[in-house]
Amino acid sequence: MPSEFDPSEFVDQDFEAGRRTPGVAPAATTLSGDPTRAPSREELEARVGTMQNKLSELKRAQQELERERSELEETRRRQAEFTKGRQEMEQHLTRGIGLLEESEFAARRDAEQMSKALLDLREALLKVQAIHEETWTRDNLNTELTRALTTIENARMEWNSARLKFAVFNGEAATPATSAPAPAQSPMEAMLQQKGYTELCKLGLAITWPIAVVGLGLLLVLLLRH
Repeated sequence: MPSEFDPSEFVDQDFEAGRRTPGVAPAATTLSGDPTRAPSREELEARVGTMQNKLSELKRAQQELERERSELEETRRRQAEFTKGRQEMEQHLTRGIGLLEESEFAARRDAEQMSKALLDLREALLKVQAIHEETWTRDNLNTELTRALTTIENARMEWNSARLKFAVFNGEAATPATSAPAPAQSPMEAMLQQKGYTELCKLGLAITWPIAVVGLGLLLVLLLRH
């Protein structure tokens, strides 16, 4: 009579032990994952490839950072140039506007004065031209003569006033005044400037030798007396 069926005969004891204990690999698996085992050529090549990929990524990241840094520096430089140029132009334009406003005011004032003087001169001319001495009679001679002299005197006052206000009546051009000319040199100064050092020494000796001779003679006389 056959023996009774035993289920344990068809069960792998090692497999069941590994399944019941998680994290514990079979003997063959444990041997292949040994940390003390030297890496194989394929593993080394895989690690080298991984490192190369990381280095390439780092280089790309470095290049990107360099590009961003260059852009930031260029932006900073342009901002500094803008700030400096803006301040400079504000100062120049403000000063220029002030100077032009002052010049415009002076020119407008001069133009107004010139216009008024022109009207006064024209009015004075008309009054002088309106004098017709041929119409005077013996009876009104003194009166008309007094009136005419008054008109002439008023016209002369207008003319003198205009001459004092405007240099154009004196023949002066409206140009900036030139620097004063240097004082004229005397003939002796001009001659001395043309001489050299040696010639000046000779000239000085020629001028002073009579005085030196006289002084030497006086010295000899004094010595002989003693």
